[in-house]
Amino acid sequence: MDSPKAEKRWPDIDCAGNLEQLKTAREKGQRRLEADFFSLPVEEAIAALNELHDALIVRVLALAENDLARSGLGAPPVPYAYMLYGSGGRLEQTMHSDQDSGLVYEDARDEAEEEVNRSYFLKLAETAVEYLIAIGYPPCEGNVIASNPVWCLPLTGWTKRIAGWFAEPSWENVRYLLIAADGRAIWGDAGLANQLRSRYFGDLLGHPVIERRMLDNTLHHKVLVGVFGQLLTERYGENAGGLDIKYGAYIPMVNAFRLLAMRAGIQETNTLRRIDALLGEGWLNPSEAEETREAFLLFLKLRHFTSTTMEGGRLVGTGKLPASKLTKEMVAPLKKALKVGKNIQRKVQKELPIRLGGGRAK
Repeated sequence: MDSPKAEKRWPDIDCAGNLEQLKTAREKGQRRLEADFFSLPVEEAIAALNELHDALIVRVLALAENDLARSGLGAPPVPYAYMLYGSGGRLEQTMHSDQDSGLVYEDARDEAEEEVNRSYFLKLAETAVEYLIAIGYPPCEGNVIASNPVWCLPLTGWTKRIAGWFAEPSWENVRYLLIAADGRAIWGDAGLANQLRSRYFGDLLGHPVIERRMLDNTLHHKVLVGVFGQLLTERYGENAGGLDIKYGAYIPMVNAFRLLAMRAGIQETNTLRRIDALLGEGWLNPSEAEETREAFLLFLKLRHFTSTTMEGGRLVGTGKLPASKLTKEMVAPLKKALKVGKNIQRKVQKELPIRLGGGRAK
């Protein structure tokens, strides 16, 4: 199948015929990017890294399809789209991101065909996940992954699943709905993914209660800056003196702009594009857009300074910025950016309930 976004910048990846070659190509590509990462503008460096990840995942899916065909299962029986969620869906992955994925395929004509489709696509998803693990992408700890039958469904199955999440607004179901808002097709039939997103946003407009639950979930992670502007660093353990960049800076802004974009009917998944679109729709003024963009770019950059740990023979990012890297030169802009993040959380907390109750107030 054709990728919705074919990448040609990585010939070693495009030509890789097995997982060993693909793993080597990933390591070579990341070394190449690491050498130039901090000399490039942040947005350009992040875009290049995510193009690398996309190219690797696309090649894994092509290899998985080929291997299933060789094993006697043939080609995909109906069109499908392989989806990325989390930082992959937002095009914000780091060097050591994990897998957050799903799969949607075309509806069958009858039960017999559906069983064939279900069996094939679960096998394809399991194979792709296994191959991605082999080249260094650990599976999502929360099991949001295409090999999980909950995240591998035909279009009508997805529609029912999402309707069920809307109907039962538990904390976990609201979390799934927020995750689904970041879904992006990386391989296959982008039209299926677009249909799924259109139905999702259509359902969202009819569930104001869900939107209020989403607000609670969105504000769960607080920005790590105190009332006097001080950094709220880790107090104990091996990360003492460091700062949780992932959950204390980056994720709060991701969450805030996702919810604002959803409420505005903006279907972008990338946070910077969401900020630009919110400016265009009047949900942010030019000053807010400029300062939040600047702050978010700093958080994206600092995510690449965070420490890593070995898990299962793979390097995994901790999301924690070590105390040794909190230099004097870094502290002042970081404090400023965190204050911006805190202000945007306050904006969401103050303004969104008004808009939920009384429509668009610009």
